[in-house]
Amino acid sequence: MIFFAITLGLWLVGFGVFWRLPVPQGAPRPAPYPSLSIIIPARNEEANLPTLLRSMALQTAQPREVIVVNDGSTDRTAAVARELGATVLEAPPLPDGWRGKPWACHQGAALASGDLLLFLDADTWFEPGGLRKILDAYLAGGGVLSVGPYHAVQRPYEELSAFFNLAMTAGMGAFTLRGSALFPRGLFGQMLMVNRAAYFRVKGHEAVKDRILENFALARHFQAAGVPLHCYGGKGVLAFRMYPHGLKELVEGWTKAFASGAGGTARPLLALIVAWMCGMFFALNLLVWQPSTASLGLYLLFALQLYAMLRRIGAFRWVTALLYPVPLIFFCAVFAWSATRSQGPVKWKGRIVNAD
Repeated sequence: MIFFAITLGLWLVGFGVFWRLPVPQGAPRPAPYPSLSIIIPARNEEANLPTLLRSMALQTAQPREVIVVNDGSTDRTAAVARELGATVLEAPPLPDGWRGKPWACHQGAALASGDLLLFLDADTWFEPGGLRKILDAYLAGGGVLSVGPYHAVQRPYEELSAFFNLAMTAGMGAFTLRGSALFPRGLFGQMLMVNRAAYFRVKGHEAVKDRILENFALARHFQAAGVPLHCYGGKGVLAFRMYPHGLKELVEGWTKAFASGAGGTARPLLALIVAWMCGMFFALNLLVWQPSTASLGLYLLFALQLYAMLRRIGAFRWVTALLYPVPLIFFCAVFAWSATRSQGPVKWKGRIVNAD
């Protein structure tokens, strides 16, 4: 009975760490908007860029310029970007002490001329009207705006990203039962909008040049400078497919993220997320070793809770939530594997990334 009560309590913890996920819905404003420069760091992204750049062409709000920073690609990234109307900047060779993405973003920001800078990963795309919604939300709140793209899950193996996506979103610290009142707020790595004055005041990506999870580190610099942070979900606004080229890419990608540590997630929040996941294992244990209507009900409570959470962040199927031990065990296995790589190199997009 005590074990059952503890497990039920951990189920309630889940609501505390991930209570709400607003999407950008600022009040529509009359044109013109402030001038906007979109900066896309791109390394071997010829397959992803067409979807993103074509989605931009269909937006009701248009940027002043789209800058694709070609970060040493060995494919047709630069040619594809030019064919679709983007300005291509060839990033100089990566200097000592810099990571690839911060270096590319730094180069793009130096070239950009817009009043607003929007840094955007190449594997994302805008939903119809999405850019206008983002601009409206930004103008309503100012500061820095970051959107976690909605995961357009298409192939069965992509369902294995369920707990990674969920941990990443909850780890922002912005979506708890009390918003961001309890924990520091992070920024999503896939999309960031900020005015150029605030960006250069904190020295932008130069200040986080050696970080793998530069989005968390950059959030701290903005907070120290008194720049407010606003985080949103991307459903109906901004989407992406995470690691669409197979299971190997998925494992490599999440290993890279984990190998740099648990990111910038506040330790108390991280502990609560882990506790909630432990509750899921406890519910499974009760169902297997003490099968009853009550233990089945508790397992289904976790499955329903998980499904409600996952549908906010991606097109995950109900069966993924119902069979949650599969993606949860996969999550734990990749985390354990990444721990063995925490002091060693990780290969990502043909470049060796030192995780220390």
